Amino acid sequence: MNVAVEPSPSTELRKDALGLGFIVFFVISAAGPLVAIAGGFPIGIMLGNGAGTPALLVATVVILLAFAAGYTAMARHITNAGGFYAFTARGLGGSAGGAAALLALLGYNTMQIGLYGMFGAVASGFLGAHAGVAVPWWVCSLVAMASIAVLGYRQIDLSAKVLSILVMGEYVVVLILDVAILKTGGAHGIDASSFTPRVFLGGTPAIGFLFCFASFIGFEATTIYSEEAKDPKRTVPLATYISVLLIGGFYAFSVWCMVIGAGSAQIVKTLAALSDPTTFLYSLSDHYANGTLTAAMSVLFITSVYAGLLAFHNSASRYFFASGREGLLPASLGRTHPAHSSPHVGSLWQSGIAAVVVVAFIAAHADPVLTLFSWLTNVATLCIIALMALSSAAVFRFFGRHGTREDGAWRVRALPLVAGVALAVVLVLAVVNFPVLTGASAGLSYALTALLPVFAIVGVIAAARLRRRDPRAFDRLGSSKL
Repeated sequence: MNVAVEPSPSTELRKDALGLGFIVFFVISAAGPLVAIAGGFPIGIMLGNGAGTPALLVATVVILLAFAAGYTAMARHITNAGGFYAFTARGLGGSAGGAAALLALLGYNTMQIGLYGMFGAVASGFLGAHAGVAVPWWVCSLVAMASIAVLGYRQIDLSAKVLSILVMGEYVVVLILDVAILKTGGAHGIDASSFTPRVFLGGTPAIGFLFCFASFIGFEATTIYSEEAKDPKRTVPLATYISVLLIGGFYAFSVWCMVIGAGSAQIVKTLAALSDPTTFLYSLSDHYANGTLTAAMSVLFITSVYAGLLAFHNSASRYFFASGREGLLPASLGRTHPAHSSPHVGSLWQSGIAAVVVVAFIAAHADPVLTLFSWLTNVATLCIIALMALSSAAVFRFFGRHGTREDGAWRVRALPLVAGVALAVVLVLAVVNFPVLTGASAGLSYALTALLPVFAIVGVIAAARLRRRDPRAFDRLGSSKL
């Protein structure tokens, strides 16, 4: 008598599914280029150092490149969908890895869920203005959530194809406006005053710097896709550097063009006079280009938020997957779909958590942008900065134990140390200025920041439980999976 044997659940992601181009698209879509240019930077310019923002962006790129030096070196030694968690575990030990895993889950989930508030608001506003249809913001958000759940559940290359189309459109419309501004000479001629020390240090550079840094969130996700990448030891480092330079160059150039368009001496006053600073880019488009480009921007702003939703959903799903596969969270999370080889259980968890949180904000009649978006995405920014600082320390210690002959001491010891210190300073600035970033009361703002140590402690506890239950599994946390 033959007894059928149940096949063991798969814990492998789909191999060789992503080339260099698709990984770059995932990363720059998570950064949300049009959302940053139209939505984030006008506020950052107004509250920060005004016309000096392009110079702050260049400084941000320098810090991120210093971080990327050690980050990409470690990526050649560790191939794991856990990204920050895996690096921290291998460099600083399993307990620190557990803390990083839970911080990553908090960060990527809050970023993704917060974006539903922005998506619902802009989609509802667009339908009302252009179609004459009054649709509540939450209807738009829930429809987007359903589609994201489907795409995240299926094969990752399907998501990549969707993102590649949307992101290309974002870059094109903004660059068309940039050229139009420069072609006409802007408000008072083309100048480089944004890069002078007087303008760079004017206003409140600390606040402006935080907005610059937040606009890059997502670039670090290259390592999350390492198990699905073609030739990951080459592809992941290349994708990281390309993403930083592409995003940074685009931001610095486009924000400089925005300053030229309004005039470096007038831009802060112009933004302060607007009832909604996020309409600034559209006003520049109407003045220097035409209504057709402005309409295209309005549509692509919505798709930019949608692309970010999809990218951060994929990131959160893979952190759920890695944490479940390695024993920090329930083992069911570490299973992949038999047909799609996707982290479908993690995807379902992410969708379920998002639904619960968004419905809670709906029930509370909360403002989708001033609360859901602002509160949660700023918590996510804190998490990612903290994770980057942890990863820098992990790189420094990892190569301190394993030697630097292959990679060079400058790349894996000096630059990670510099980046780690700079990131720690950024984290402190972000916490101190968190009420400004969220627009909430000091009490609520600092209660939100308290989520980070709470989740980190939960991660340490999860790692300790794994160590008691399975010491070998604890010792393998974050190990390469290829």
